[in-house]
Amino acid sequence: MREKTHMQREIEEIPEAVARLLDAGRSAIDEAADALKARAPRLLATVARGSSDHAATFLKYACELLTGVPVASIGPSIASVYGAKPKLADAACLGISQSGQSPDIVQMMRAADEAGAATIAITNDPGAPLARSARHVLPMHAGPEISVAATKTYVTSLVAGLALIARWAGDRALLAALDQLPAQLALAVALDWPELRAEITPTAGACGMFVLGRGPSFAVAGEAALKFKETCRIQAEPFSSAEVLHGPVAVVGEGFPVLALISRDAAESGIVEICERLAAQGAAVFGTSERLKAARRLDFVPTGHALTDPVSLIASFYAFVEKLARARGIDPDTPRHLKKVTETV
Repeated sequence: MREKTHMQREIEEIPEAVARLLDAGRSAIDEAADALKARAPRLLATVARGSSDHAATFLKYACELLTGVPVASIGPSIASVYGAKPKLADAACLGISQSGQSPDIVQMMRAADEAGAATIAITNDPGAPLARSARHVLPMHAGPEISVAATKTYVTSLVAGLALIARWAGDRALLAALDQLPAQLALAVALDWPELRAEITPTAGACGMFVLGRGPSFAVAGEAALKFKETCRIQAEPFSSAEVLHGPVAVVGEGFPVLALISRDAAESGIVEICERLAAQGAAVFGTSERLKAARRLDFVPTGHALTDPVSLIASFYAFVEKLARARGIDPDTPRHLKKVTETV
């Protein structure tokens, strides 16, 4: 029997990690949400890189949809390299990092705190420099993550941020959906899309591929594209379904692989339309919607809420991409040229 990779074990731990976060992390989430209510920020700034920046993009959509507060990503180099002083007195600032170690992210958070922002850190290490730079800390409670490719820490950062925003906005429907999420994630990580693996394994290394989404699912499409690169050495590019026809479609030829991560939300019909169009042009299109006809439908676990559906989708994607890497003869635990903690200045 094949020994499991660290990545596979950590993917299987996602449901338990999310349940632990929602239980053990509740008081920290409530405290930070109360601080946001009291501050009533006019802007939420985010500071992150890599998978954590994809989490920040997802939380941007959640925040803007539920609270109406606009969200802007601030490049960490603004403080660390260029020495600029952000004007964030009427803002909140959310820093996200699995390790909480990268000097540029820590320095940007300190600059935001000095500027008077309400600072909140989401990290898997509550003793890390990032945690010490913020007024409020939301530990991910993910447990040790050994594989270089982040999986359970990405999911727990999404859930921590969603719980914070739901509590801030007083959104009972989302809070109820989050309570049900661990059981749904247990089903989601059991899906690994063998039909998509069969399509991509022999073809995608040479020609690349697209990963599509819209709104919150576009954020997880960015994370999926990153995982294709770092675990499978596939040049995958993420696009909003609203943007893919504005130029990128020119590279789509016969058999070009396209994965569409489609949630049950207001954007579903539009993404399905784009998928059908690309399939009619000869692309090998796969997506997570029952509405697809020409494009091929992948199994998915619906969660009953538009903002938790993408969390379920990325969990299934992780199970898929770990097996895809092994099918391509690559150890997903040790991507070449990468290490677990990346520290940039």
